[in-house]
Amino acid sequence: MVEYIIVFIKKKFFVALVLVLFHTCLLAQDKPKKSIFRDSLDNKLDFSEFLLHPKGFIPFMQPITEPALGHIGIMVAPIFIKPSKYQTKEKYVPPNITAFFGAYTANKSWLFGAFRMGFVPQHGIKYTVATGYGAVNLSYYRELPVVGEKEFEFNFRSFPFFGSILKQIGGSNFYVGLEYLFMNSDISPNFDFETLPEFVSDKDLKSNISSPGIVLEFDKRDNIFTPDKGLFVNTSFHVNDNWTGSDFSFHNFELIALKYIQLRNNWISGFRFQTDQQFGDAPFYAQPGIQLRGVPAARYQGTSTYILETEQRYDVSLRWSGVAFGGMAKAVNDNQSFNEADFIYNYGAGFRYLIARKFKIRVGVDVAWSNNDFGYYIVFGSAWNQRN
Repeated sequence: MVEYIIVFIKKKFFVALVLVLFHTCLLAQDKPKKSIFRDSLDNKLDFSEFLLHPKGFIPFMQPITEPALGHIGIMVAPIFIKPSKYQTKEKYVPPNITAFFGAYTANKSWLFGAFRMGFVPQHGIKYTVATGYGAVNLSYYRELPVVGEKEFEFNFRSFPFFGSILKQIGGSNFYVGLEYLFMNSDISPNFDFETLPEFVSDKDLKSNISSPGIVLEFDKRDNIFTPDKGLFVNTSFHVNDNWTGSDFSFHNFELIALKYIQLRNNWISGFRFQTDQQFGDAPFYAQPGIQLRGVPAARYQGTSTYILETEQRYDVSLRWSGVAFGGMAKAVNDNQSFNEADFIYNYGAGFRYLIARKFKIRVGVDVAWSNNDFGYYIVFGSAWNQRN
């Protein structure tokens, strides 16, 4: 639940930004010669020039397709974009972006909040701040004797706050910094019960998580949106304890590694490895979960998770691409070995459109299947953009 809220805020915001710009581009097509939404290279739909000179705010509506939230929903918000005054011809500096948003989904979940991503290039600093409040209905699954797998749905009334600040080390590709996550949760079961399930304690139902952490990052991708080649590695270690203001005592270590290889000019091969290791006494909703397309959030949890996934992109033309992907994962609990844990897999396909050539930004749709579920996703840039 904790990691899902933060990833949801980041990824949904960026997808929404692309969709509203795409809609704006469509409105501008009746004046192709004068429009800044046409590429000078091929006169195709493109908003590179718009992104080079962003200003004002943009209203948007964006669908939410997460299976765990009922497969369909809507997010609305104004987005404020302010270009950096430290732009140079040699290197693109992303604009500072601020958004306020509200969302509602088919399973009656709702959320509102704010997001800010900023860059201070003269000091080699990048930062992110996100917060909100909502009532999210989310299901958790456990294996019970005789019964087998059983679903337990909970309502989370939560106030999350997330902040991170990273500093570039010299002129290298390494960044080091701090993150902080706070979440106040009031949880109620959406099912009839005489006693709580074994994996839930009374303490879990009304609690605070306060989790400072240290981050080390290496980023040598050729592009942060849709890379063609390069390596990205992010490691973080978070602490929850009495002295941090948390009601629980546990630690989390996370490692994400992404590798992109350009096999041919039009064939990009990507590989992703991710592992989460948890130590201590965490509430059930803070356990790491499998994050794969086609797998609902919080469906598979464990004290340690392992994910390996590949995505192959083939560029049919300058603008259009096809993608195919597949992965495997395990969520291992304290009381089982790696071999005993369920084998989780996903596979799927999709398409991309190069909507901002000068920034190599691609947008598209993926459909994915897993052991027991199906999902469809609107993708901005790379589907693996969780830490950017």
